[in-house]
Amino acid sequence: MSYPFRDVETKWQQTWEQENAYKTPEQSNRPKSYVLEMFPYPSGKLHMGHVRNYAIGDAIARLKRLQGYDVLHPMGWDAFGLPAENAAIQGGVCPEKWTLENIEEMKNQFKLLSISFDWERELATCLPDYYGHEQKFFLDFYKQGLAYRRESWVNWDPVDNCVLANEQVISGKGWRSGATVEKRKLMQWSLKITDYAQELLDDLSTLTGWPEKVVKMQENWIGRSEGALINFEIDGYPQVLSVFTTRPETLFGASFCGIAPTHPIADEVAQNNPELAMFIEDCQRTPTTEEALSTVEKKGYDTGLRVKHPFIKDVTIPLYVANFVLMDYGTGAIFACPAHDERDFDFATAYGLPIRPVVMPEAGETINGIAYTGPGTMINSEFLNGLDVLSARRRAIEEVEKLGMGQGQVTFRLRDWSVSRQRYWGCPIPIIYCDDCGIVPVPEKDLPVKLPMDVTFDQTGNPLDYHPTWKHTTCPLCQGKATRETDTLDTFFESSWYFLRFCDTKTADPLNKAAAQHWMPVDAYIGGIEHAVLHLLYARFFTKALRDCGYVSINEPFKNLLTQGMVCHSSFKDSDGQWLFPHEVTKVSENKYISKKDGMPVTVGRSEKMSKSKKNVVDPKEMIDTYGVDAVRLFVMSDTPPEKDFEWSDEGLEGAWRYLNRLWRVLETVIENKAREGADDASLALRKIAHQTIDKFVHGYGRHAFNKVIAFARELTRTLEEACQNSAVSGAALIETAKILMLGLNPLIPHLTSEMWKMSADAGDILQAEWPVADPDLAVKSEVTIAVQVNGKMRGSFQAAIDTDQETLFEQAKELATVHREIDGKTIRKTIVVPNRIVNIVV
Repeated sequence: MSYPFRDVETKWQQTWEQENAYKTPEQSNRPKSYVLEMFPYPSGKLHMGHVRNYAIGDAIARLKRLQGYDVLHPMGWDAFGLPAENAAIQGGVCPEKWTLENIEEMKNQFKLLSISFDWERELATCLPDYYGHEQKFFLDFYKQGLAYRRESWVNWDPVDNCVLANEQVISGKGWRSGATVEKRKLMQWSLKITDYAQELLDDLSTLTGWPEKVVKMQENWIGRSEGALINFEIDGYPQVLSVFTTRPETLFGASFCGIAPTHPIADEVAQNNPELAMFIEDCQRTPTTEEALSTVEKKGYDTGLRVKHPFIKDVTIPLYVANFVLMDYGTGAIFACPAHDERDFDFATAYGLPIRPVVMPEAGETINGIAYTGPGTMINSEFLNGLDVLSARRRAIEEVEKLGMGQGQVTFRLRDWSVSRQRYWGCPIPIIYCDDCGIVPVPEKDLPVKLPMDVTFDQTGNPLDYHPTWKHTTCPLCQGKATRETDTLDTFFESSWYFLRFCDTKTADPLNKAAAQHWMPVDAYIGGIEHAVLHLLYARFFTKALRDCGYVSINEPFKNLLTQGMVCHSSFKDSDGQWLFPHEVTKVSENKYISKKDGMPVTVGRSEKMSKSKKNVVDPKEMIDTYGVDAVRLFVMSDTPPEKDFEWSDEGLEGAWRYLNRLWRVLETVIENKAREGADDASLALRKIAHQTIDKFVHGYGRHAFNKVIAFARELTRTLEEACQNSAVSGAALIETAKILMLGLNPLIPHLTSEMWKMSADAGDILQAEWPVADPDLAVKSEVTIAVQVNGKMRGSFQAAIDTDQETLFEQAKELATVHREIDGKTIRKTIVVPNRIVNIVV
């Protein structure tokens, strides 16, 4: 009989819902485990990436329950964002209605997947009972000086019509719209994340459960630099030019200074220089990130000002406005030593500026028409000559300080987090502007400041700006006329603390400190690598800021982080170059496909992340309807480790489906034979393999190697199947092995294992079972397989007792017929024996 997945899965989904099976237990003496997948934006439809992400988290949560942990596994919705506004503009649908309907739809899809969420803790960030609390946080940050307002240059997304933080600009494009980001000067609210730069950097060393790559990405983004702040005098100009540099030892090679197009000096000089003003305007339309600027053509405009060299009397160098200098880094100004900086070298070459080497490479290295950035000995540098680079750097800083022109300094690449967004569907910033009283925080008794629902989208810009009544209010201090802040908070504000709210979503306070103390930090946090800098950095900062406001007592929110890979699929194009869905093509031979519609050949593209735009997507619901939830869950976990990209294939899903049917038949056979008698030796042999597999399961799950766990389960299934055919194996041994197999697979395929457990174990619900513990006497391996190679080629293998000595292994290897044939009559020149592994013979 094949696995009747529709009946079984429907039955257990109804049972678990009726029994509220995944309700978070009250705090007990048992260990706790907080498992959390990054909560989704409610787009209305789950995709295969969602399925894999939440199947991973669910496997961890189910495993921890079986292992006796109190598990918190909640779910919520990151529900503010631009798509809801776009839906309102395009379809005239209220953003709140659109969002809540999508939430309901996706919630049903999650239930179809049987993800073991505690739905009693569900939250949605677009509801006042959530965002009202973060308005309180904002006011606390304002009191602490962590939130402030100032006019500043910002990244402007001309498509989304809103400001972006530096972290939201990817290769010069808006992270969501993909539009080229421009620079604009606006009044903005920001958070002082820079106050925590050193702590954010230092505490990375405590995150031993994070991928090394993510830690490194955060370290680079925070970007601690040691160097010197040097105040250059400008000939005939009233201001000094402050420059932060990490290479003060190369000052003698300086041939020009550069300032950012948005530097105050550039702005001032441009007041009377239309040509410079046009150059600056042109720069505003070029990419703004370091990564993007590293590839653009280096352009500059000579301001005509001359900067005095700090170490060489009567020498001046030109001051340029340069398109590759960022106002966001350091002081927005550089001194350039082209001989030892690639970017400066390109600029100097383009503008015919001197290139003067001051570092002689170490022996054997030469400078051949490129910037040399390696170590060496100082030359052409007066009092620095003969010193190595690091010694010269310290000496140069001493000299700068001695001359009173600056000092040694540490700086960070990290900038304050701009949180103002010029759009409607977000959390209102609880600030009032009064002509007489200035900036006035909304009194806490008046929170939450709710979004109005009667907005229109028939004009460009933020609907809150032209709402007839919402922004007009009374000043809490003088009772005079006042207006509300119409910018809303960046949506990353909401995702920076939701994991704390999950600890107690019913409390009337923003956070339940005792509950947070119990459940935090999150023990397993699962999400995409794309959040390495954005969300994860903000969440770490937010946790520390809330700690300093007295809300929590922890320093870091996420103890362990698992960044899952993407789900990929080949893309297809028809003869007209139009994208086709996978279900619109037929495979006729290896890598050859035709269109189902017209039978014409189809162009097959490379496998890449599933995306709607390229139609290389597979509908989870269609797959679940055809194969069942367990088959889909098993397949997306089976082939690759979770942190690697996963290649979707229909053949792979078919394989998972066939395995489940085989497993079902084997377990049915076990139940049919559970009362039979058997011989001790045969039964013991099966039990040993079963208990050895327990250790493999534990090891595999411990490393999140779900693909290995599935491979171990398949091996045990084959062994159990063979044992069923061997009448010498007792029914008791079969049942014991089957229970181990079902418990090992339950986190991955909960429906099938729950049904068979109930049928085979006569013990009720598998959710109440305990994780198996391996019997040490049975789990210990008494024999190992020894491979044998002759002249580097595999010639056979044999079983040997563990820790057999090398001489005995060599003698046993020679007795193998296949080995004997290769060495007979020849001189053995060398033998290499690795105990418990291999014998190598060279003849």
